[in-house]
Amino acid sequence: GTKAIADALVSKAKDTKSTLLTTFLMGLAIFFDDYANSMIVGNTMRPITDKHKISREKLAYIVDSTAAPVSCTCPISTWVAMELGLITAALAGLGIKANAMMVFLDSVPFRFYSLFTLVFVIIIIFQKRDYGPMLKAEVRAKKLGQVYAEGSTPLMAEDKDLLPPEGVVGSVWHAIVPIGIFMVTTVLGLWYSGYGEGKTIRECFGDADASVVLTWAAFLSSFAAIFMGIVSKKLNLEEGVESWIKGTKTMMTAVIILTLAFALKGVIDEMGLAKWLVEVTKDSLSGAYLPVLTFVLAFGVAFATGTSWGADAILMPIIIPIAASVSGATDLVTPLMVSSIGAVLTGAVCGDHCSPISDTTILSSMASGSDHVDHVRTQMPYALTVAGFALVFGYLPAGFGAPVWMSLILGIVGMFIFVKVVGKQVSPAGDVIGEEDNEKAYVS
Repeated sequence: GTKAIADALVSKAKDTKSTLLTTFLMGLAIFFDDYANSMIVGNTMRPITDKHKISREKLAYIVDSTAAPVSCTCPISTWVAMELGLITAALAGLGIKANAMMVFLDSVPFRFYSLFTLVFVIIIIFQKRDYGPMLKAEVRAKKLGQVYAEGSTPLMAEDKDLLPPEGVVGSVWHAIVPIGIFMVTTVLGLWYSGYGEGKTIRECFGDADASVVLTWAAFLSSFAAIFMGIVSKKLNLEEGVESWIKGTKTMMTAVIILTLAFALKGVIDEMGLAKWLVEVTKDSLSGAYLPVLTFVLAFGVAFATGTSWGADAILMPIIIPIAASVSGATDLVTPLMVSSIGAVLTGAVCGDHCSPISDTTILSSMASGSDHVDHVRTQMPYALTVAGFALVFGYLPAGFGAPVWMSLILGIVGMFIFVKVVGKQVSPAGDVIGEEDNEKAYVS
């Protein structure tokens, strides 16, 4: 079903701009898993982008920038269990009774890097401007027809477990119906799980057991997907069950990381590390700068380790108690805690984007057929640019209590102006528009 959605979007790719926009929209459509996102979007769009002389580096950048940023902020994705688990464990350690799902949703507007990255991709596409190494890659692709640099080593891989068998053509409904069932079950399940006489819907959601509800939704939508495949004769019961088991196998790494995260939290609690840090920093650490420091720290850990999930697992049990202490939280989740949670989760994604040893960065290179070093080299200036706007217009004002909507608007406007001033357009012939006029004036 997901492949069918991708194929339907491909028909809209008529030129460079529409091809890049299609790639972006496909990345949004496959929101439930970053691995599936990268593999399906990269493999589907690579022949199309090659046809329009779009560099493999540009394709890898868009694939990478719509994988983790989308999956980490969407409440219906493979990231949710990890994020909810870390939030739940940290709040329980503080004795704060709050629904992790509601805290998760409240933190989404504070995922400045992830949200700004998605907007930045749109700005780059519509303004048709690039800068830095990416500009050189686009000039090479347009002028010489080399979608990857001469002498480079493009990575190529197709994970057959994430793609339908040869000759099997699905319908978009094979994706829409199961995902729709998942969403409806989640909403109704949260209401049913937390229902009480006289409660508002938000209160019901807040008192619900999100982990149980998500399990209901996952099983019902899985059964629906298998049933639709059997009825439409795209697969039989044995193939459906085998595919489901393969899917659960891909989640084993996530389960192991989450298990080790809980073990790490237990060690931190036994050592009293979080309490010690709170005591040491209480007289010197200002809550106004905590979101900024948290983002930078999450970036550094993810960049060094190559895993955003690992960075989240390391920092969440430490940052949440510090944010609670600085903001004076006793039994409620404060805005500073929410913004700090957002800073951890999206700062780790930023570090992941810049790290050459990141699994998702490597996967994006493989799916897009790009040289991995070239992908990192061209993506890093863009990622660091967005990180700068996230810090200056997002986490710094958030620490001082500025409205989140104001930060989002100022950041988006700032990025638009930045690309307009710094970026340059490349003609279909591969010439940098404006530079040839400067050369003519110089000669004259």
